[in-house]
Amino acid sequence: MTRGPIMNKPELLAPAGNLEKLKFAIQYGANAVYIGGQSLGLRANADNFSFAEMKEATDFAHHHGAKVFVATNIIAHNEDLHEVDQFMKNIEKAGIDAIIVADPALIERTKQAAPSVELHLSTQQSTTSWPSVQFWKEEGVSRVVLAREVSLQEIREIKKHVDIEIETFIHGAMCIAYSGRCVLSNHFTARDSNRGGCSQSCRWQYDMFSELQEWERNDTPFTMSSKDLCMIEHLPELIDAGVDSFKIEGRMKSIHYVATVTNQYRRAIDAYCANPDQYVFKKEWLEEISKAAHRSMTTGFFYGTPDEKDLLYIEREDFPAFDFAGLVLDYDEEKQIVTLQQRNKISIGDTVEFFGPTMERFTWKVEQMWNEKDETINTAPHAMMTVKMKLERPVKANDMMRKQK
Repeated sequence: MTRGPIMNKPELLAPAGNLEKLKFAIQYGANAVYIGGQSLGLRANADNFSFAEMKEATDFAHHHGAKVFVATNIIAHNEDLHEVDQFMKNIEKAGIDAIIVADPALIERTKQAAPSVELHLSTQQSTTSWPSVQFWKEEGVSRVVLAREVSLQEIREIKKHVDIEIETFIHGAMCIAYSGRCVLSNHFTARDSNRGGCSQSCRWQYDMFSELQEWERNDTPFTMSSKDLCMIEHLPELIDAGVDSFKIEGRMKSIHYVATVTNQYRRAIDAYCANPDQYVFKKEWLEEISKAAHRSMTTGFFYGTPDEKDLLYIEREDFPAFDFAGLVLDYDEEKQIVTLQQRNKISIGDTVEFFGPTMERFTWKVEQMWNEKDETINTAPHAMMTVKMKLERPVKANDMMRKQK
């Protein structure tokens, strides 16, 4: 039986560590973004948003037909609860579309303080079964972000039994602890992973010692970290399983990372939904993702329990990535001159790539450059300086230029 286009596309949910990243995530294809406030979230080291910035964020997102969610997903202690009511009221006032929560106390307080805002259950709640999903639905939650340990078959079962929105991570860093409930950070650094202070202890290098030897190294240093999740090749199965929202991890990542990864998932989702029967995965989508900083990749728990091949022990396995070198501000078609805001050093002779939300990437060798005073220059070493460059192919404002590290 031939299928027509899928009209009810899954949401593509991108991370936004600050306002600039939020705008680029939306411009590069996100239907929604998730951010953190200045308390109650798990990314204390991100820039995070003031209430005024939240209002600006929602105004921008809603203008572009997108939504904004706020992560308030800590496991709360008594002292964390004093500010909850006013915090949630301010979020509601800013026009936020949904609040991501994990702690039952925060859920109850939020329902009272901000009744018009949707509640999404965080992955930190470790929800892995349909009866648990049903329980949270009856508690007033409109969406459940499933635990990363849930398989594709289990997702199908959950959607079969419970009529509720399901969100799942499809790309980014994986925690080595069950559903992120790590205590290594607490033990080694007194920073609570479940209250926004994770020190990424799993990525440190450890030594193995023999009890029979007096502190003599017995092996090469090793980490206890997972490979990064990447499901772009398996989106059709996730869409057919009924996943409502695809989540990209990475509020601490760069603008280049957020734009690159979001845009490739956008293209893959749109291509499959336009014609499921004729869909063919394009290798360039994965190649493009590989140009953003990442480690080797895995499908996580979707197809069974990960084994040693899904972990990083001896080497970090970082791959060559590209630097975000410039942001397009303007393009003069008559003179074939692009004006850029420099983000990393650019020099005559560099081979660079241009890419954007709708254009196909292309390479260009830098042969002529000028500064903002129209003086000829051989290099642009200063951050955020305005640079003009000869470019014979048209580009648009907010397209990006990158070069290989």
